[in-house]
Amino acid sequence: MINPTLPHYDVVVIGAGSIGAPAAFYLAQAGYRVLVLDSAPSVGQTSNKRAIGGIRATHSDPAKIRLSLRSIEIFSTWKERYGDDIEWSEGGYVFVARGEREEKTLKNLLVTQKSFGLNIDWLDQKQLLQVVPDLNPAEVVGGTFSPEDGNASPLLAVHAFYTHAIEYGAEFKFNERVQEIIVRSGKVVGVKTNRGEYGTDVVVNAAGAYASEMAQLAGLNVPVRPDSHEAAITEAVAPFLKPMIVDIQPGPGSANYYFYQHLTGQIIFCITPSPNIWGFDTEETSSFLPMVAQRMVDLMPRLKNIRVRRTWRGLYPMTPDGAPIIGYAKEVEGYLYAVGMCGQGFMLGPGVGELVTRIVSGQLHDTDSEILEILSPYRQFAGQELLK
Repeated sequence: MINPTLPHYDVVVIGAGSIGAPAAFYLAQAGYRVLVLDSAPSVGQTSNKRAIGGIRATHSDPAKIRLSLRSIEIFSTWKERYGDDIEWSEGGYVFVARGEREEKTLKNLLVTQKSFGLNIDWLDQKQLLQVVPDLNPAEVVGGTFSPEDGNASPLLAVHAFYTHAIEYGAEFKFNERVQEIIVRSGKVVGVKTNRGEYGTDVVVNAAGAYASEMAQLAGLNVPVRPDSHEAAITEAVAPFLKPMIVDIQPGPGSANYYFYQHLTGQIIFCITPSPNIWGFDTEETSSFLPMVAQRMVDLMPRLKNIRVRRTWRGLYPMTPDGAPIIGYAKEVEGYLYAVGMCGQGFMLGPGVGELVTRIVSGQLHDTDSEILEILSPYRQFAGQELLK
């Protein structure tokens, strides 16, 4: 048995980022004694602060659609309910089709997306240019538009979850690296860090790109690998663009790219590398801007004179099929995965945080069984989520 004099928590969450902070908030709100451990000096200091802030429910996977719909509901009403300005903006998402291949892909996805009640439609070229007049008509044949998607500030949002989690009694310990998951008779009983030991009944792995490392501490394997993605922000200019624009046509070195104008006027953009850039490298490269800038200017010529102010690189915790891994480990009782968000942890975070709380409490909703089956740690990992 772990030392009975050590502090004991109902739940220990590993990671104070896009998943860990919302999970702590909802667990504490539900009355659990929660401890969050993070090796960084403060909340949201790894992948969260490198996210560009997009929030959408327009996925191809039913589980991610349900979780994101709930997240949008939470983000869009947060200021009204809790008073924090997290810079929520309902600008929508536009997935552009440059040719027949993209048009077919997007139209086929509409069947699944509409079956879950998403407000999304196909727009022909003329209709699309009414929504985004600055698109180059020579580059697009149409696209899908989901007006209820949007964006918010990852740093402001994660800090809001953090502060309100503390109000409900959650404890956060920073600069603490988890060194051991203490398991007795196949059951989690505690966590050891570089600074101390803590008893617990449940460990939630919300460690993002470091999820595999945290699983191995409990003798477990989880198929999550970090993939480096690069992003940038421009100078601020007068508002002219409302939706996030996503170009799914592959190009040299990339599978897709996407950009939007923030409330404060800057254009924020990111690219999905192809092939994947596996590993923990977060140093910016000289190849990113030349690769993405020409494609963006071809699609929207108005962007050509806007100056880029900063670039950065973050880690996407990827799974083999592009979908998260959520659920208890069978091998170690009390070990709960909330990992593998594939770069969508910010948009999924509030929905996942609530789901984690329902899993811990055993009070699942009617739709949770379907979500947990799709996102099970023990699924076959076949196929690919098409809009990851």
